[in-house]
Amino acid sequence: MIKLHDKHFKAFLSEAQIEAAVKNVAEKVAADYKDEVPIFVGVLNGAFMFVSDFLKHYPYDCEVSFVKLSSYQGLTSTGIVETLLDVSEDIEGRSVVILEDIIDTGRTLKELVHLFSNANVKEFKIASLFYKSDVYNGEYAIDYWGIEIPDKFIVGYGLDYKELGRNLKQVYQLNQKHMINLVLFGKPGAGKGTQAEFLKEKYNLKHISTGDLFRYNMKNDTDLGKLAKSYIDKGDLVPDEVTIKMLEDAVDKNPDASGFIFDGFPRTAAQANALDKFLAGKDMKVDATIALEAKDEILIQRLLERGKVSGRSDDQDEDKIRNRFDEYNEKTAPLKDYYEEQGKFHSVNGIGEIDEVTHRLGKVIEEL
Repeated sequence: MIKLHDKHFKAFLSEAQIEAAVKNVAEKVAADYKDEVPIFVGVLNGAFMFVSDFLKHYPYDCEVSFVKLSSYQGLTSTGIVETLLDVSEDIEGRSVVILEDIIDTGRTLKELVHLFSNANVKEFKIASLFYKSDVYNGEYAIDYWGIEIPDKFIVGYGLDYKELGRNLKQVYQLNQKHMINLVLFGKPGAGKGTQAEFLKEKYNLKHISTGDLFRYNMKNDTDLGKLAKSYIDKGDLVPDEVTIKMLEDAVDKNPDASGFIFDGFPRTAAQANALDKFLAGKDMKVDATIALEAKDEILIQRLLERGKVSGRSDDQDEDKIRNRFDEYNEKTAPLKDYYEEQGKFHSVNGIGEIDEVTHRLGKVIEEL
């Protein structure tokens, strides 16, 4: 997965697949034009990589020229094709092969056909590396193409998103998978916060920590903060519906997120059921729950070391640490049964270098 500007893209075509497709197109064109010297006309900007590699595979004499057209802004076509660089004038009576990076609706192709229809060429044919047959209007014949692809926005190998991505060796497809919602478990010191920071950047997820939500609402004296504080001041537990409302507000504030990481909630089966109902009301669901696992002795040493830096009293006393582990085992661990019944529970080894643990978590997420 890569990120360009505000969008995420997933791997679609490898270097080897692209090279094979380019070679295949070059061989087919060569078979038709081996007895003459054709002019290959590349369409800028997207086709520059295709033209370069095509020529490496073309075994006979040829000439090369370029035109430049534009119809795209961001992810969509404007429907208006502009000619920014016209074809050279010395093509009369010559055979011309247009080299396009991609053919989709055919708007750009229509403009190209008009250009060469008025140029008195001997003949012209159209070759495209990528071809979206599902959306092409079929007005003109496509003589050669490398790979037929679905109607998905792609970048790489000359193709861009707002001018980024052209230099990528592979081709990536806009990631339009369903929203990914995760519940992250782990005993104190297991690294939930650290891993959540990496995952939210990699997958465009929003990290929602209930601890952060409570601190924000109480610090800013919101209605929910006042309500939560009224229970806390009386020594009572804050009702689940208050926490759920905080979660709901946080979700509503992030409509562009590709999903959410819920950290610190749920802690009980009742809370898990409440979270399921809340998400279902928004046509969402928990896709996976991931527990970062580690032996108690390792986590204790990790927390004691952290306590030397953080100054937190509960990270400096081994008895307090073990009490927190007991509370986790008593209240949170039973959630494993709840989510295992739904086929959503995953256990990941939380010991190792940070990037190693991130890779393990990524393997679970990529399979969703």
